[in-house]
Amino acid sequence: MPDSTPHSSRVTRILERSPSWIFVLFAVASAFSTYFCMYAFRKPFAAARFDGEFFAGSLVALKTAIVVSQILGYACSKYIGIKVCSEISPARRAWSLILLIVWAELALLLFAVLPGSWKVAAIFLNGLPLGMVWGLVVWYLEGRRTSEFLLAGLSCSYILSSGIVKDIGRAVLEGGLAAWWRKVPLAGDLISPWLANVNESWMPFVTGLHFLPLFLLSVWMLNQLPRPTVADVEERTARQPMNAEERMVFIRQFLPGLLMLCVAYFFLTAYRDFRDNYQVELFNDLGYPYAQHKTIISKTETWVAFGIMGALALLNLVRDNRRALITAFAMMSFGLVLLGLGTFLLETRRISGYVWMALTGFGSYLAYVPFGSMLFDRLIAATKTAGTAVFAIYLADAIGYTGSVLVQLFKDLATGNASRLVFFKGFTYAMSVGGAACLMGACVYFAAQARRAQPGAQAP
Repeated sequence: MPDSTPHSSRVTRILERSPSWIFVLFAVASAFSTYFCMYAFRKPFAAARFDGEFFAGSLVALKTAIVVSQILGYACSKYIGIKVCSEISPARRAWSLILLIVWAELALLLFAVLPGSWKVAAIFLNGLPLGMVWGLVVWYLEGRRTSEFLLAGLSCSYILSSGIVKDIGRAVLEGGLAAWWRKVPLAGDLISPWLANVNESWMPFVTGLHFLPLFLLSVWMLNQLPRPTVADVEERTARQPMNAEERMVFIRQFLPGLLMLCVAYFFLTAYRDFRDNYQVELFNDLGYPYAQHKTIISKTETWVAFGIMGALALLNLVRDNRRALITAFAMMSFGLVLLGLGTFLLETRRISGYVWMALTGFGSYLAYVPFGSMLFDRLIAATKTAGTAVFAIYLADAIGYTGSVLVQLFKDLATGNASRLVFFKGFTYAMSVGGAACLMGACVYFAAQARRAQPGAQAP
């Protein structure tokens, strides 16, 4: 279990004396594993299809209602997290992480036992705690000279885990996990019969249960990380919890730039969530039926994750915070432009559907990942603003997941006759043009703010 007085254990003292590369490896491993496991409580249900089922007799497919309900819970969690994650003390972070995951797993148990449309309520309760996990993990990593490496490693967790837990979910449904347990001495004879006939309702709970022990170990490891050093604080500024007045000062100070970022993130989150939740259906429409390509999602997202981690880790080489901020915006804008280019190449039959899905993943995550990690970390450092990146992340996330809910409903209610693939292609073009324009405008604004904060700095 986590230490109630963090940063005082033997492991912490060893990390304080170790070379920086050992600290980085330990921090990335613990943060990656913590958030990877969280996805086992959030995303397995997306591997189910609930074919032919509709919510409460409406035109809304049951799976759409389930997806939207969880996103609603997740969005509410982000709004709650604006206060909770901004103000939480270090001593409470680890225990809070454990409480949130236990809550989510109990909600999945409710999802398993409730009938039909009532599952929508259970999955809302599942999403309600999970949105705060990211902020609690980021608290351990931000404000360090190695934050780009740490946050890039953390960000890879949800790119990889989303696909992998869906594949594990399908394995649970098809008896693959039961076959694995049969090979385990003693325990296998007890557990494998229980796993032999898991249906779509029980699959999310069963998947989450398998990841609970690893999650507890990962949180303990995360809680051993030492505080930022004096050198970290000098380069990246001190990161302190923010009260309500300090949060309002931050918003008023950067309102024009924040508006452009939030508009971009409103649609980008919806885009990323739509791709993530309906990958099984999108690959099927592209000619890759899941029954014949059972690991295609994991393979696609693995390539995407390593590409994103490499690209974003390069930002650590840029020591000047203003230059790094501009570089981050350039990379994000390139990612959105790549979405439109890839879709054009698909429609002119110059690339395959598999390559296109990989490009939509790489492009969208290249723009999406910095919002939840190094963009606001560098913004605070470049503008010499007091506070924490966690607040800015949660402000954007709350707005972003609101957009995700609205777009999901728009698809079924306003464009119900269009296939998900046709809708996604149109959304891709719109995201490419509109999103890139917002990001480039925000880049100009925040670069000017950073120049004013550092009057001696030269423009790149």
